[in-house]
Amino acid sequence: MSKVRVAVFGASGYAGEELLRLLLRHRQAEIVAITSRQNAGKPVSTVFPRFTGLDLSFTAPDVEAIAKSCDAAILALPHGLAAEFAVPLLEAGIKVIDISADFRLRSLDKYRQYYGEHPAPELLSRAVYGLPERYREQLRTADLVACAGCYPTSSILPTAPLLAAGLASPEGVIVSSCSGVSGAGRKVDQAYIFPECNESIRAYSVKGHRHLPEIEQEMAVAAGVPEMAINFIPHLAPLNRGINSTILLNAMPGCTIEKIGEVYERAYGHEQFVRVLPFGRLADTKYVAMTNCCEIGYTLDDHTNRIIITSCIDNLTKGAAGQAIQCMNIRFGLDEAEGLL
Repeated sequence: MSKVRVAVFGASGYAGEELLRLLLRHRQAEIVAITSRQNAGKPVSTVFPRFTGLDLSFTAPDVEAIAKSCDAAILALPHGLAAEFAVPLLEAGIKVIDISADFRLRSLDKYRQYYGEHPAPELLSRAVYGLPERYREQLRTADLVACAGCYPTSSILPTAPLLAAGLASPEGVIVSSCSGVSGAGRKVDQAYIFPECNESIRAYSVKGHRHLPEIEQEMAVAAGVPEMAINFIPHLAPLNRGINSTILLNAMPGCTIEKIGEVYERAYGHEQFVRVLPFGRLADTKYVAMTNCCEIGYTLDDHTNRIIITSCIDNLTKGAAGQAIQCMNIRFGLDEAEGLL
């Protein structure tokens, strides 16, 4: 088949840079446009010197013009703004893969509570949640993909199979996550400059983080309950990229370490991008850096009757750009791993 023509909207951020890195080695994708209002007209190498020699320049985000030359649009834009571009792109028949939070939440009230008024509520019912290991079949025919967030990916993948199998209780879930500084985006902010971040780990938004309703939504779906309430405690870590989540689940009666291993084997034994570690090993960010993999380690604490999980991803790859490309590959009937290995 001919190559998938891809436009990247908001390509001057960290996720945009990662999208370019991956798409350039994708044998069945062609980058036809990269947009940035601030950098329109500039060669990509002026913003990202790693791409020196590449004949590609930023353009203004002219949807009408770009839609004529692309099959898929990946939106690496802030929430709110992404929806404004999704509407005309969908109307033009373009497949939209959104990295923002605009279409992840099924509840309009939840979106309003955490993000404000939704700019395109009529599209919520059309969006497919972009976590391939959970929604692969729905993604095959999706016109609008809402890629899972980085913290949610590291939380949902390790917990969903255990909740679905009834080995873990949907009550009393605690997720404590550490993220690299690139998760905050490519912006100048005192909290993220080197002297503030280096040699320091600090919690933030321990009550009401914007990723909380997304995590609760997908855990509840897995557990088969209407709603869940969890504690989500994010931390900023002195890393460029990577997320390490430690998750505590109350074990249900009859749960054993052997059963946990069996459930993970059924869920992820044939998955290319989820690596369940042998019992006794714990996840480590350095082994997933620059990859599209989620690494999962687990144990069962008899003292507290808790399942303890460690989960690591690269926030820019499996947590953003890699996830988007994995979803795109599925939607266009390509090898799911194309551009990602």
